[in-house]
Amino acid sequence: MTTQSTDHEATITPTSLRQAVALDERPSRPSAVSTTMTFGWRALLKIKHVPEQLFDVLVSPVIFTLMFTYLFGGALMGSTSTYIQFLLPGILVQTIVFVTVYTGYTLNTDITKGVFDRFRSLPIWRPAPIVGALLGDQVRYLIASVMTIGLGLILGFRPDGGFVGVLLGVLLLLVFAFSLSWIFTILGLLLRTPNSVMGVSMMVLMPLTFASNIFVDPSTMPAALQRFVEINPVSHLVTAVRGLMAGQPDSGEIIWVLVSAVVLTAVFGPITMRLYRTRH
Repeated sequence: MTTQSTDHEATITPTSLRQAVALDERPSRPSAVSTTMTFGWRALLKIKHVPEQLFDVLVSPVIFTLMFTYLFGGALMGSTSTYIQFLLPGILVQTIVFVTVYTGYTLNTDITKGVFDRFRSLPIWRPAPIVGALLGDQVRYLIASVMTIGLGLILGFRPDGGFVGVLLGVLLLLVFAFSLSWIFTILGLLLRTPNSVMGVSMMVLMPLTFASNIFVDPSTMPAALQRFVEINPVSHLVTAVRGLMAGQPDSGEIIWVLVSAVVLTAVFGPITMRLYRTRH
């Protein structure tokens, strides 16, 4: 037995090892689509293995919806059932807009852990890690949408636009959220820590969401604040989503949101990729 084992080991040489692992032909480079989908799946796996990432997605809409409906609904519109019809599309927009921050947060986390440099060294389509992460986050936005709308239905929300109106409103919101996420990827590339990304992002989003038409009719606000609300992109988004869900779509606002989404992607997408390529 010892002699046979020795003879067998003696036949293993560096040349034979190279021949064993050698490939007849070089593997083809993965396509941009397949690579992007792979990174999108990676984003979903991160949610699976770290379910705490869904805490804000699941808890925030519940807290805001219940708090504003039952604390202020009666005072603002006479009854909670009337107020929930006005409030819910706005809360949905606020929830998804807040969740877009996590795109930059998770990107910065990859940078601090060194994963970022490994991705840049791979022979793949360069934007794939970022675009894939953005697509994967669409699932997070969809979960938040279902959670918010489901709670609204329990509380008495009855959209006159029916299922189609709600679906179109959510799709419009997802399109805008994808474009908005590019801004937070830039912050994720520029700032040093994930917590700083979260802090700066919330400093930007809090005034945009609360100084809008999410919670109250802007006509009750001071004139100067009304002018800000009128040009606030969040207000345009809320009006478009609210109209679709109410069965009274405002084509002007819908076009405004779609054009804004294209502009945001066209402006901030290339900036993000330039930072991605040049960051050391």
